[in-house]
Amino acid sequence: MKEETKKILRIAAAGVLFVLGLVLPLEGAFSLLLFVPAYLIVGFDVLYKAFRNLFRVRILDENLLMTVATLGAFAVGDYPEGAAVMLFYQIGELFNDMAVEKSRRSISSVLSLRPDSACVLRPDGSEETVDPYDVAEGDIILVRVGERVPLDGELIEGECVLDTSALTGESLPREVAVGQSVISGCINLRGVIKLRVTGDFEGSTVNRILELVESAGNKKARTENFITKFARYYTPAVVGLALLLAIIPPIFDGQWANWIHRGLVFLVVSCPCALVISVPLTFFSGLGAAAKSGIMIKGGNWLDALSRLETVAFDKTGTLTRGSFEVTQTEARDGDSDRVLYLAACAEYYSTHPIARAITEKCALAKAPDNAEEHAGGGVTATVAGIRVAVGSAELMRREGAGEVTDKAGTVFVCGDGRLLGSITVKDSLKPDSAEAVGRLRKMGIKTVMLTGDNDETAGEIGGKLGIDEIHARLLPQDKVSVLEDLLAKKDKQGSVAFVGDGINDAPVLARADIGIAMGQLGSDAAIEAADVVIMNDRLSKLPQAVSIAAKTMAIARQNIVFSLIVKAAVLVLGALGIADMWAAVFADVGVSVLAVLNAMRAMNAGKKDAD
Repeated sequence: MKEETKKILRIAAAGVLFVLGLVLPLEGAFSLLLFVPAYLIVGFDVLYKAFRNLFRVRILDENLLMTVATLGAFAVGDYPEGAAVMLFYQIGELFNDMAVEKSRRSISSVLSLRPDSACVLRPDGSEETVDPYDVAEGDIILVRVGERVPLDGELIEGECVLDTSALTGESLPREVAVGQSVISGCINLRGVIKLRVTGDFEGSTVNRILELVESAGNKKARTENFITKFARYYTPAVVGLALLLAIIPPIFDGQWANWIHRGLVFLVVSCPCALVISVPLTFFSGLGAAAKSGIMIKGGNWLDALSRLETVAFDKTGTLTRGSFEVTQTEARDGDSDRVLYLAACAEYYSTHPIARAITEKCALAKAPDNAEEHAGGGVTATVAGIRVAVGSAELMRREGAGEVTDKAGTVFVCGDGRLLGSITVKDSLKPDSAEAVGRLRKMGIKTVMLTGDNDETAGEIGGKLGIDEIHARLLPQDKVSVLEDLLAKKDKQGSVAFVGDGINDAPVLARADIGIAMGQLGSDAAIEAADVVIMNDRLSKLPQAVSIAAKTMAIARQNIVFSLIVKAAVLVLGALGIADMWAAVFADVGVSVLAVLNAMRAMNAGKKDAD
């Protein structure tokens, strides 16, 4: 039987005895025949923990407070109150447990990514089901319809349509062709496919994501750390005040039973359950809401930082734009455009820059050059068929002695042996939701900045279309860090600055920003490693959604803190004055805890409105 079911049965049995004790005409010691069994049935685990903790370091916890308060109530003859405090305390704990379980289920779609096994195809054609940890790089695995891909691999056979919703929050399936990569954690929706494993399970996408989610709770926000420290000093202080309240006044007026009762009320009210349970639950729920939307936030501290976001700096290529370039035109001064394209493609042969890839893919005859050198933010130079070829910006052309050249948006220049040969026009396009994301961020009062190595004309064209507040062009990687340093220096003391990039080329800027946000591209390893927040697809509109989730989570946490402290402070004062009785104390403890937990659960749906 589940622990939750057992607890419900215990509460129900104790509740029946408690109600009988109230309605039956039993008085004095006879009422103990019903109230004591009710008390022991529902509270024996609390009593056990309290006495066990007497021999440990952590003595002053909620178990001891409840034990002392309830036993004290029985000692002064308040049998119904003593049983009621324990009964309602356990009801409150049941609500807390149910809320935590529901919050855990809210990220079950992420945690369920963990594969139980992998089907390995052996060289003799036999199949063997093994633990994913036992699969080696280069092994061939089979994935049938409806099964989850256990490891990262390359599709070598079959038609592949993947459900990536658990990783990205996207409902639309993704088609993969033979030769393309398939990441672990996705579900195969069509036919039997064969994959060649490209890495072990430890380094797989699914394992990295699981480690990210499971470790997120260890990185607490400032509010969570405050509550932990607060409870450490608060509980001993109120226990001491309760003792003073029960001992000192009756020395003067002799009303020991009255003042002990007030001290017991003080103890019940002082239990910090509402704070120590609801605040961490709020952050856990917020992290779960983000995970369900395909936004991996590496801890409550980053939720806190996102809620205080003041400035967002964007990389351009692959973040605001698609990053998939295409050669649309080649111009040559001597009319031989094929030769210009060939020389440029050879020079760019080793480069991994998206523009270089577009040029080399356009020319199937490209060969490896000699003496290739990449100039950060400028282009490349190389020796091709004995000619020193330079491909890149107007500035690089001037440095190569090709004369004055004027930058033009989307244009890459080509020169050979110091003579301008022609130019290649390469086009990139905005992501469909870039304008929407930037617009929503600006409505939130967040400043937007673009950092790019492109020329002023290209940067101005993209920035103007999107409505970016501030544009910085012609930046080398180290220049981006310098600009970010300036943004950090200008921010408000409580504000934060985020940088959004691809997690591969922008690692220094991601690391320097208050919040590094990577476009995960279906879980690239570098993105997961480099950033504090990973958007598991290329939809930039997830960024304002993440900010919205963070803001709502922090608001709920503050609401719980303020509400709990105000109610407890009021009832503590009233209890000390003899106005509030044990029933008011029960509400101030259990009632406030339940209300705070129910409020915390709203964070589970923090991103739902934005997703819709």
